[in-house]
Amino acid sequence: MTATRDEVRMDQVGRAASTALGGTPRAPLSARLGQAVGPRKIGAVYILIIEIVVFSIWAPQTFATWDTVKQVLDGYAITALGALALVVPLATRTFDLSFAYVMSLSGVVAAHLVATEHASMGVALIVGMAVALVIGFINAFVVVVMNIDSFIGTLATGSIVQAFITYFTNDVSITNPVLTGSFSQLGQKSIHGVILPVFYALAIAAILWFVLGYTPVGRRLYASGFNPDAAKLANIRVNRLRFCSLLVSSLIAGFAGVCLASTIASGSPTGGNGFLLPSFAAVFVGATQLKNGRFNAWGTLLAVLMLGTGSVGLNLATSAPWAVNMFTGIVLIGALAATGLRRKSANGRIRWWPFRAAKN
Repeated sequence: MTATRDEVRMDQVGRAASTALGGTPRAPLSARLGQAVGPRKIGAVYILIIEIVVFSIWAPQTFATWDTVKQVLDGYAITALGALALVVPLATRTFDLSFAYVMSLSGVVAAHLVATEHASMGVALIVGMAVALVIGFINAFVVVVMNIDSFIGTLATGSIVQAFITYFTNDVSITNPVLTGSFSQLGQKSIHGVILPVFYALAIAAILWFVLGYTPVGRRLYASGFNPDAAKLANIRVNRLRFCSLLVSSLIAGFAGVCLASTIASGSPTGGNGFLLPSFAAVFVGATQLKNGRFNAWGTLLAVLMLGTGSVGLNLATSAPWAVNMFTGIVLIGALAATGLRRKSANGRIRWWPFRAAKN
């Protein structure tokens, strides 16, 4: 009996859900090893090597030193935390443009508690992250419950957060000598010259790597972003996952904001704003690494390292103030092109989104 069009469609949807949940057969070991070291898999590593060679020749006395390594790691640890905050919501195809403003808010709140209320570092950290979690609930309500596009909804929420910060601080940074005490140890204390936020980023990346790659929750998150309709047919609660992903994003962003305030020993009203573009650039470049087409933690850190090396190298080799921003923008456009150009929808049009198309 010839299958009806609806039956064929249901079969295709079922196979799409199976693929999204990890049901695709694995390739032979030799093929997987070949793909694992290919430019399409770890292209950022090859770019990183090229950067090291070029800047070592361009600025041999200033770039090829241990101080440069520490500068890259220490200078981009907060960027790594901000980028990791984006991994989970983007895995569900949900943008969070408010994370940078959440970083500023958490840092301001934590610095205010320490400077004015003489709170301990632990209390300031908890309250700062709790405030971030409240913003996460607002984001989730706006995006999931009110069904407003995440790009617009979180941008609007971020604008409201920035307005509140301006009202609270009058656009004046919170400074006090007490902020250079125990509170600064959260972000400034170092191990062999490498500050603690670097290790925080590694720890959070390890948690995200395990959850996204080795738990049912992670497979459902990817399935929700890969094909929401197929995921719903597979009894996956897509909206609940999107709701929780925004909470996770704000929680990590809040932690990053407190670390930032600790690092600079002040509460800056716009401290997190500068991390918006670099963090998005890193997470989108990371989607082209290791698990091509999927946002992942280790790929994101690899992208941060590549971006940080390029930016520090440019700063050491040239004093042009526009070079770093241009480099970041070009890399972001390249990442979007690499992940989106070959993604086509069922009608043959290009899908500008870094997720694999279902194989029918």
